[in-house]
Amino acid sequence: MFRKALILGIILPLVVFFGKLALIGISNIKLGEFKPVVAIFLLDVSASNRTLLDAEKQCILRMAKRLDSEDHARIYVVTQDAYEVYDGGPHKLMAMRESMNRRSEFDDAAYGTAYGTALKKAVGDALRYKAEGYVPAIIVLGDLENEGAINKQINWNTLPKNIQNTLKYVPDLSLTFLYAHPQKLDEVRQTLIKVMEEDKLIIASEENVEQGMRKFSKAVGR
Repeated sequence: MFRKALILGIILPLVVFFGKLALIGISNIKLGEFKPVVAIFLLDVSASNRTLLDAEKQCILRMAKRLDSEDHARIYVVTQDAYEVYDGGPHKLMAMRESMNRRSEFDDAAYGTAYGTALKKAVGDALRYKAEGYVPAIIVLGDLENEGAINKQINWNTLPKNIQNTLKYVPDLSLTFLYAHPQKLDEVRQTLIKVMEEDKLIIASEENVEQGMRKFSKAVGR
């Protein structure tokens, strides 16, 4: 009897002590705060990009699948102008596919690539969604060729400064460029790496799209 009491007298305090340590440890664990993502896709549907278009559409759908149901997706098509064709949940794949197909039919009268206009709209979206608590990501899918009206094209001389200013308000913004020629993508990297963190600037040619999608997922926490 004395032996049992002695054992209990030693074990119980130890159990209580280690139990307290465990509770303290659990209380100090901070669960990662979930932050919804807004993925803003810019899809080049111009004549010069037709051979890549189907692959780019599929890429958008595959990237959307990687997002959470609480995230948001927007799709702009880019030709001689840039306009939104989808705004909604990232897992509504049929609706996304239909909206892209309906607005990407070839029009030989529509000449140009308004990448500059599209980026301005995407940055505006990023600022607005950031204010609502989202992590913004802009994904450009196309050959990045400058065609048509100059005032609608990207001004590569002023773009770094504009992105730098945007990052003051949207520090977690990521930019992804997919499918352009490696030489063009290298120019993009050299232009923007001065103002962006490397893990937030994702660049991949047609041959490396899979790797680009993985980097995108990591950049947005998915």
